Amino acid sequence: MSAAKDHALQGTLFDESMVLSLEDLSKMCAVDEQRIVQYVEEGILNVVGVTEWHFSGAALRRARIAVRLEQDLELNLAGVALALDLLEELEQLRRQLKVRR
Repeated sequence: MSAAKDHALQGTLFDESMVLSLEDLSKMCAVDEQRIVQYVEEGILNVVGVTEWHFSGAALRRARIAVRLEQDLELNLAGVALALDLLEELEQLRRQLKVRR
């Protein structure tokens, strides 16, 4: 058996109802905590909680997409926010089309 066949994929199932800390979110996205703070300031991510910043599980998906848009397409934060909003709108329209069929 070759070495390539011996490798198994590993992953963790993530429930979107979970709540993440700033530190957890930054680690899961492999970015500095300051970058997450900038995402919040730009309106890319929403904070859950008042005294301490927490994020919904859905924020993890949005943050990971934001990181990819920033790195792969070299978008600035305003561009990332716009692209994410447009992607979400497109996804919503596609869901509406499926319901009508």
